[in-house]
Amino acid sequence: MFAFWFAIPFWQRVLGALILGVLAGVALGESATVFRPLGTLFINAIRMLVVPLVFFALITSITSLGDTHKMQRLAFKTIGLFLFTAFIASLIGLSVGSLMNWGDALQLTATEVRQRDIPPVADVITGLIPTNPIAAMVNGNILQIIVFATLVGIAINVVGEKARPMQQVVQAGADIMYQITRMVMQLTPFGVFGLMAWAVGNFGLATLLPLSQFIIAIYIACFIHIFFVYGGLVKLFGGMGVRQFFKAVLPAQLVAYSSASSYGTLPVTHKVVTEDLKVSSNYASFVLPLGATINMDGCGGIFPAIAAIFIAHIYGIDLSALDYVLIAGTATLASVGTAGVPGTAMVMLTVTLSVVGLPIEGIAFIAAVDRIIDMMRTATNVTGDTMVALVVGRSEGLVDVTPPASN
Repeated sequence: MFAFWFAIPFWQRVLGALILGVLAGVALGESATVFRPLGTLFINAIRMLVVPLVFFALITSITSLGDTHKMQRLAFKTIGLFLFTAFIASLIGLSVGSLMNWGDALQLTATEVRQRDIPPVADVITGLIPTNPIAAMVNGNILQIIVFATLVGIAINVVGEKARPMQQVVQAGADIMYQITRMVMQLTPFGVFGLMAWAVGNFGLATLLPLSQFIIAIYIACFIHIFFVYGGLVKLFGGMGVRQFFKAVLPAQLVAYSSASSYGTLPVTHKVVTEDLKVSSNYASFVLPLGATINMDGCGGIFPAIAAIFIAHIYGIDLSALDYVLIAGTATLASVGTAGVPGTAMVMLTVTLSVVGLPIEGIAFIAAVDRIIDMMRTATNVTGDTMVALVVGRSEGLVDVTPPASN
C-alpha cells in the first residue's frame, strides 16, 4: 500500500510537501491553520529525539576510539582536528549569517520562546556541570548532557574490560536511537506541509522570500571553509599542493554532493584517500568512518550557525553576544554528539536552537529546502574527512611520500 510513497526519493517528498503546503496556504488562507497539528506533531517528535540521541551517540563516539597508545594518539589528533575545523566552521557560519542582509520580508511570532536572561560568565561556566544528570536530561539542558556523556565515555575507556557490558548497552541504545531517528524523519513531509500551509495562510507568500538568501549564505560559507580552511591546512601541513589535493578529492566531492550521504560516499572516499592521497589503508579505515560519523563541519558548524541567525531574524528575536558564543560552542560539540544518519543536521539544529532559546518551529522553513543545502553540507563534510586523513596521516608517517617510479 505504501510502496508507491516510499519509492519516491525522500527529498522529492519533502519538496512536494512544501509546494502543496504553499498551495494549500494560498487557497485556504487563515483556514489553513487546520493543518498546523501536523507540524506540531513533527516538532514534538524531533524534540523527543534530542536528549537520548545526543547522550548515547556521544558516548559511543568516545568509546569507539580504541585503547592502544598509538590509536589513542591518532584518535587525539584526529578528533582534535575535527573539533578545530568544526569551531572554525561555526565562526564562518556566524560571520556569513551576520553579514547577510536578510531584509524585513518576514516577521513571524513564535508560539513559544524561552525567556533568555543573560547570566554572568562565571555562572555559564559553572552551569556546565550538572548537579543532577537525570534532571539535566528531564529539563533538556543540552550542554550539561554533553558534559556528562563525555565524562561517561572517558570513564568507560579508562575502566576497560569491566565496563564492556556498559559499552555494549550504550552502543545498543545508540543503534536504537538511530533507527527511531530514521522513523521520525519519515514524518518530515507531513510536518513541512502542515507548518508551511499554516505559515503561508497566515503571512502570505512573503514567507518564502528569505529562503533563497539562506541557501546562498550556506553555499558561500561552505565554499569559504573548503577552499580557505581545508586548502590552507593542506598547504601548511599536508605536504601537497592545494590544486593537486582538490583534483584528487573531486570524485568524492561529486558523489557526496549528488548523494548527500557521507556514508554512501565512503567507498569512493576510501579509494581517493588511499590511492590518490597515498594515505595508509589502515588509518583510512579508521578516520573515514569516524569522520562520516562525527566530522560535521557543514552540518554541525556552518549550518546551525547560519540557521540560528536566520530563524532569529524571521521571528524578530535579537541575539546577544553570549548567544553567539553558545551557538559556536554548541554547534562544535553537537557535531561530535550526533551521528551521520538521515536527519542529523536537523537534530543538530534543534540542539543549537534549544540552547539559545529560539523557536524550534523555525526548522520547518529550513526543512523545505534541506535537500539543496544538504548536498553542499555533505560535500563539505567529506572534503574535511579527506583533509584530516592527509594531514594527520602525514604527521604520523602514514602517507607514502615515495615519488612514483619513472618508466
